[in-house]
Amino acid sequence: MPRKAMQELGFQACCLRCDAPDEAGVARCSTCIQHHRSVRETIAAAPPDEPLYQLARELMAMASEPHRYDHDEVHGSSLMEQQRLAASLVDGPAKPDGLSVAQLFEQQRSTAKANALRDVGNQNPWKDAPLEAHRAQAMGEETWTLDGQEDAHYGARTVPSRPIQKVDRSERVGEDTTLTDRVHAAASQDGPDEETSKIFEDIEFNRRQSERQALKSAMDDVKELVDDDLEF
Repeated sequence: MPRKAMQELGFQACCLRCDAPDEAGVARCSTCIQHHRSVRETIAAAPPDEPLYQLARELMAMASEPHRYDHDEVHGSSLMEQQRLAASLVDGPAKPDGLSVAQLFEQQRSTAKANALRDVGNQNPWKDAPLEAHRAQAMGEETWTLDGQEDAHYGARTVPSRPIQKVDRSERVGEDTTLTDRVHAAASQDGPDEETSKIFEDIEFNRRQSERQALKSAMDDVKELVDDDLEF
């Protein structure tokens, strides 16, 4: 099994191919760890543009993470072999049998699932069993009884004490069309000076007002035609 120090240094590949006994406190392992730590420090302190140390960094990256570089044309086979050696040291998961599956199902059934709405929010005393019919009827009668009095106006139409004047809604068009046309006319101008922009703004405003008036006149004509047809 690779030593933890060698894994942290990125040289666990050496442990996988080492013939030293897999025992704690072996003197050979201490010597190897010290040597590889010196190699790691030398590579880290080397100039980044040195070709030899660039190759050393690439090889160390491959050895520390073989699964990322096992597609390499030159070193791919060695990296896959390293992964096979590491996998052989790990025991595979035991295949489940009928007893373990039954125990798992029983454990899941016995585990109560928390529900905040049900366990905390719902404090209704009848959440588990419905209220008896006679108690429910008595509760309803007690709730809706007006202290023994009858409501004479229950369900009756409201009669106002004085006449209500009808509101004239003919002028409620939903928006201030004059202000809207003025804003759009001002936004569409980009004249050289303020005086010129004001002239063209007034022209655009009058055009919009004329179109709106023509549309209103046409809609009134259509309304008259529809009203005449309804009279027949």
